Amino acid sequence: MITREEIANVLDQPVYDGDGNKIGDAKHVFFDDMTGRPEWVSVKTGMFGSTESFVPIRDAALVQDHLEVPYGKDQVKGAPSVDVDAGGHLSETEEHRLYDYYGINWDSVLSEAERTDDDRFATGLGTAGAAGAAGTAGAAGLAGTAGTAGAAGTAGGKTGREDAMRREGMRGDEAMTRSEEQMHIGVERHESGRARLRKYVVTEEVQQTVPVTHEEVRVVREPITDANRDEALAGPEISEAEHEVTLHAERPVVETETVPVERVRMTTEELTENETVRGQVRKERIEAETESFTEGETKNARDDKRRGGK
Repeated sequence: MITREEIANVLDQPVYDGDGNKIGDAKHVFFDDMTGRPEWVSVKTGMFGSTESFVPIRDAALVQDHLEVPYGKDQVKGAPSVDVDAGGHLSETEEHRLYDYYGINWDSVLSEAERTDDDRFATGLGTAGAAGAAGTAGAAGLAGTAGTAGAAGTAGGKTGREDAMRREGMRGDEAMTRSEEQMHIGVERHESGRARLRKYVVTEEVQQTVPVTHEEVRVVREPITDANRDEALAGPEISEAEHEVTLHAERPVVETETVPVERVRMTTEELTENETVRGQVRKERIEAETESFTEGETKNARDDKRRGGK
C-alpha cells in the first residue's frame, strides 16, 4: 500500500500493470476523506496523455522508478470516465461506480473507513464526532502535488469534508497549486485507401479508306489497214468464234499486329493541408473567500463555526 510519504515518488512517474506493460503516467492522487489514506491514482493514457483513467492505489506498489498496479492495461484504459468537480473532489457516486468496475466490495470499503474513523476518534485525532461516517466514507479528495498537510479530520457532514479537502490541497506555506490541462496535437499515419493499375481489352471500330482497282471489258474496233491486214485475213472467211478475257479486281485485306505504344506506372505524392482539431481541456480556478465574525467571538468559537459545530 502506498503511504502519504510516498506520494511525491508517485506523481508523474510511469504506471505499469502486473505483466510489465506501461499504462501511462501518474497524474493525481486522491485521498479518502474518512481514512486520510491514498485511495485512487489517475493515470494519463492515450496519445500524448489525452485520457485520464482512475486506478485503485490500495494494492499498488512502488517498484524502483515506477508504480505497479494489479490491473491489466486494457482494464485500466476501459475504466469508466468520471467527473471530478472544480474543487478536485471525487464524488461518492463516482467512486462507487469505480469500485464496482474494479470488483472491489463497497461494504468492505465502508467497514474499513468506519474502523479507521473509530481508531482516529479513540486516539484524539478527529476534530469532530463520527456521526454520519458511513454516509461519507466513499468520498475522496484530490491531493496537491505531494502536499504536506496533515491528516484530514473526521468531521461529519459536507462542511468537514470540504475543509479537509482544502487542507489536502495546501502546501506548507498555505499556497495552492493551480493546474490545467494542455492539449498536444500529433498525427498518425494510417491507410486511407488503395490504388491499382488494371489492364483490360476493349474492341473499337476502326474506319479507313483505301483505293482498290478492278478491270472492266471495253470493246475496241479498229479499221483494216495495211498494217493489220495479214492478221485480219489469217482466219476463215466466215465462221463463229469466241475469245475470253479474264477480268481482275482488288479488294481490301485486313490483318492486325500488336505493337507497344506506351508505358503506364503509378507514383504517390504527399499533399499537405490544414485540418482544425478541437478538444476540451480542464483548468483549475482559485478564488479567495472571506468570512466575517461578530464582534466578541472567541477564536475557538470561530473555529467551531468554521467546522460546522455549534
